[in-house]
Amino acid sequence: MSFSIRSVGDATVVQVQGQLIVGNRQELKDLVLARLEEGARNFVIDFAGTGYIDSSGLGVLVSVSKKIREARGELRLASLNEDLQTLFELTKLDTLFQIRDDLEEALAAF
Repeated sequence: MSFSIRSVGDATVVQVQGQLIVGNRQELKDLVLARLEEGARNFVIDFAGTGYIDSSGLGVLVSVSKKIREARGELRLASLNEDLQTLFELTKLDTLFQIRDDLEEALAAF
């Protein structure tokens, strides 16, 4: 499991490789909140390399989404595989997040 973070234009892209689970969720939260404190406001979390998200992973996504909105920023999720898309639909989190098919589409939406 690893995270990489980079700037693309005025957006911050976080790529998640592996699983987003209880053991690494805090690392993702810390990365996003650090960039938010530095002044970043537009975020895309790219799940192209992610096969599984557990309930604590979903919880951290909700938490960082709230912090970003409070800072008047936007968060988009990109590249969910079929299983992850179903997970977001079943939990109704697809109504909370702006989900795009791929990274390019998510970036173009800002």
